[in-house]
Amino acid sequence: MIHRNVVERHLARLLETARFKDYGPNGLQVEGREGIGHLVCGVTASLAFIDAAIAAKADAVLVHHGLFWRGQEGRVTGWLKRRLARLLAHDINVLAYHLPLDAHPELGNNAQLGRLMGWQTDARFGEQALGSVGALTADSSCLSLDALAQQLGHTLGREPVLARGDGRDLRRVAWCTGGAQSYFEEAIAAGADVFVTGEISEAQAHYAAESGVAYIAAGHHATERYGVQALAQHLAEEFGITQQFIDIPNPA
Repeated sequence: MIHRNVVERHLARLLETARFKDYGPNGLQVEGREGIGHLVCGVTASLAFIDAAIAAKADAVLVHHGLFWRGQEGRVTGWLKRRLARLLAHDINVLAYHLPLDAHPELGNNAQLGRLMGWQTDARFGEQALGSVGALTADSSCLSLDALAQQLGHTLGREPVLARGDGRDLRRVAWCTGGAQSYFEEAIAAGADVFVTGEISEAQAHYAAESGVAYIAAGHHATERYGVQALAQHLAEEFGITQQFIDIPNPA
């Protein structure tokens, strides 16, 4: 067992939470029991995930998408009441890290997606330098868009959505996991031949056609499964606790 405050302080230092302007609070969002022996990690603190964590006898859950976001009404009703009721009844801590987990250079979502795909970051772009850009292959050879999409689909288990650009050979890739479609113009300016993120909005299809830079939406949930797993494994090794990942599938 390790005290929850020790874990939270360690994560605040490791992820440098204080330097991020975020859309919700990072750190301990719901206080549960003092001791953490078993940690369950997942992408989002949904009701299905919370129920699965209860069944797994979690002392704490570690998620990328927590319970509280800027712009919420603040009333504990409906879906928020149901989630909080389960957590409080079972005395489970909720630790949530959004942009700090995206950005961490080793354990973060972007770093882990790059590791899985064999991409090496040589520059950063976008708001708070969250996006990564680098060579698509280690030997600087090029790939076709279809070949890259096939690699992503196989790795992430989800067929991506493509905006094809001008069909150029792909040598440099920019990527930012989750809902980073607003970063596309900055990815273009950073010299990418293709931008990979989780989601696509209507405007990005036009930008791809007009700029020639391809766009791949590989899934918000699908691209953000890996940071929490790396971080939970780090905590298990650091503090001698047990951890497990529970994936609640999401089509987005």
